[in-house]
Amino acid sequence: MNDPVLLLPGFMCDHRLFTQQVTQLQLSRPVFVPAMTGADNLADMAAHILRDAPQSFALAGLSMGGILAMEMMRQAPSRVTRLALLDTNPLAETEVGKVRRIRQIAEAKRGGMDAIIADEMKPLYLSDSAKTESILALCMTMARDLGSSVFIDQSRALLERIDQCDTLRAISVPCLILCGADDKLCPVEKHQMMAELISGARLRIIDKAGHLPPLEAPHLVTEALTDWLGAC
Repeated sequence: MNDPVLLLPGFMCDHRLFTQQVTQLQLSRPVFVPAMTGADNLADMAAHILRDAPQSFALAGLSMGGILAMEMMRQAPSRVTRLALLDTNPLAETEVGKVRRIRQIAEAKRGGMDAIIADEMKPLYLSDSAKTESILALCMTMARDLGSSVFIDQSRALLERIDQCDTLRAISVPCLILCGADDKLCPVEKHQMMAELISGARLRIIDKAGHLPPLEAPHLVTEALTDWLGAC
């Protein structure tokens, strides 16, 4: 039996981010998309997922899911058989970012989550394509379904995240680093840095995609994940 795969979605996203990838990957192995809820810090989120996860597994995460994957790797490196980091960032939050998240948390508490997603986040998500509007509509649906309390918890977790560069330097399992060429939130340079930190990491850049390649270029992402799962 091939190792099961855990796919961790991005900020205010759920299993629908990986619909196409789950459909294909589960033909050959168990695939799980854990909920990133129930805690307001990454250490507790990681511990909760590890408690319910198989003893060993392949792990992939996008954006906040990638940040959480790095924390899981820090906590339990012996359980992760291979790692994929998609459109993410290993660094601690910047001071400017902390100020922005504190403001957004306050606005979400006042009922302003939809406006934050629509005005501050969605414009940075995607590369222009014919699918842009439908993908953005799905992003808003996922966020609304998760709700403002999850928005606040996830924002607090990202606000207090730690630098994971040392975690990356210690990785020895097969690792895929993937991003959209047009990602404005986690640009290509961040992924080049991660690929340099991890011995033997493979870097894959998806043309004409932004921060959400699993939705913008689903077949290419599925192909990359399939190759990663088959890598020695």
